[in-house]
Amino acid sequence: MNPITKDLTTDEIGDNHLSGSIDTPMRADAFKLTNQEKIDTIKINFAEIMNTLGLDLTDDSLIGTPERVAKMYVNEFFAGLDPRNKPKATTFDNKYQYNQMLVERNINVISNCEHHFLPILGKAHVAYISNGKVIGLSKINRVVEYFAKRPQVQERLTRQIANELKQALDTEDIAVVIDTKHMCVTTRGIKDHDSSTLTMEYSGKFLEEGTRKEFLNYLSMDL
Repeated sequence: MNPITKDLTTDEIGDNHLSGSIDTPMRADAFKLTNQEKIDTIKINFAEIMNTLGLDLTDDSLIGTPERVAKMYVNEFFAGLDPRNKPKATTFDNKYQYNQMLVERNINVISNCEHHFLPILGKAHVAYISNGKVIGLSKINRVVEYFAKRPQVQERLTRQIANELKQALDTEDIAVVIDTKHMCVTTRGIKDHDSSTLTMEYSGKFLEEGTRKEFLNYLSMDL
């Protein structure tokens, strides 16, 4: 039992968006089924949910919904659960000897809360200082996308992105800030449409106040 959540009810864990692990919780046999087998199983189970709700699955509008949802879950929303979809974070020698901060702002974040399976939508901002390696800008976007495409907790997502970039770039000088809206907050429960959730992970030189302030100033610039 994780010490963070051991004294809480399942509702308290969900409503407070808590998780006790940096790794996505996966069973040992998570990839025993093929993607098509997963789609077939989810299709049957989602049809049962719709039946339980009293929907008429013979209606032209609804008859294909279970299969559409199943394909969406496996091939799109949760494709980041499959390690075969992990992007290759190709790096290059820093031949330009660029030794300043590199910042990529406003990367789209489209994920789903693992407590309610409702969307998390927002932006990620990533920065690093080269330790001799640089990474293609599109690869940063793909790293964000890969870890977002799974049932998530925002704190975990932030750390997973940072750790992946540390490993790829062989540097501790990484900063990740994520700013999102959680549909499980805006459409249910408290139904707060105005608040957003901000998480951050700093390491290496970004733990220094001056470097961190420079990074945050770049995020607020109107370019």
